[in-house]
Amino acid sequence: MAETVQSLEGLSSLKTAAPAEQPKYTQKLDKQGRAYATGKRKNAVARVWIKPGSGKITVNTRAVEVFFARPVLRMMIQQPIVAANRQGQYDVVCTVSGGGLSGQAGAVRHGISKALTYFEPDLRPPLKKGGFLTRDPRVVERKKYGKMKARRSFQFSKR
Repeated sequence: MAETVQSLEGLSSLKTAAPAEQPKYTQKLDKQGRAYATGKRKNAVARVWIKPGSGKITVNTRAVEVFFARPVLRMMIQQPIVAANRQGQYDVVCTVSGGGLSGQAGAVRHGISKALTYFEPDLRPPLKKGGFLTRDPRVVERKKYGKMKARRSFQFSKR
């Protein structure tokens, strides 16, 4: 139990709390030497494995150029690798399901970011600064009863 201090002199005898040290992050790899992470965005969930390689990205057994045809989505997926300055150093294999294409691209980006920090814990500060490790919490608002959509009301008529 904590002691009660009766005077100011007794206050100096109490130990001050040591400043909290930042947690040390360790490398998390599976038996094949890959780092695994799950990325999420809207309703999409991506399971991502990264390993050292030539920079090839595979999404659902297809090349990233085939799966994500829009250049914006491909650029979005490359963002954490570019921010970490690791272009062409890691092979990425991921399976993604749920949601639409932009949500899936966001989920893959989130998963790649997390997997990079598991493979190289030193990359955490630049990825955190870029905002790639934060899961975007925005999801579609649910429909309410008595409404056409989440907020849209039915047409009002006086007659």
